Amino acid sequence: MMKEHGRSQRVAGQLQRELAIIIQSELKDPRLGLVTVSSVDVSKDLSHARVYFTLLGDDLDRDRAVGILNKAGGFMRHLVGQRMRLRIIPQLRFIYDTSVERGTSLSELIDSAVASDQMATKDRNEENSE
Repeated sequence: MMKEHGRSQRVAGQLQRELAIIIQSELKDPRLGLVTVSSVDVSKDLSHARVYFTLLGDDLDRDRAVGILNKAGGFMRHLVGQRMRLRIIPQLRFIYDTSVERGTSLSELIDSAVASDQMATKDRNEENSE
């Protein structure tokens, strides 16, 4: 059972690398900006893969990028089949990865809280010194 999990993780890692190369070099859609494949989850039976990606810049609508990538999924699956030695080539499903945006939002909240706390401490110190 553990070997299956290890195999799906190894396939996911290799699939992530291959898809990153394919999207960068083989996909010729001018509407698609700079895409980064952030992670890949492969089912235990290797029949399905969820491909998480991010986009650089705000110029492209996420939903449109998801549509473009999912539409090109068959083409990319064919190329993956040529590059990887697998009996079963997973069906690809592209999902926009919001973790970067959530991380940025949380970082801004933390920075804001720290700045607010520092201001409150500074104000208290000034009141106590008077």
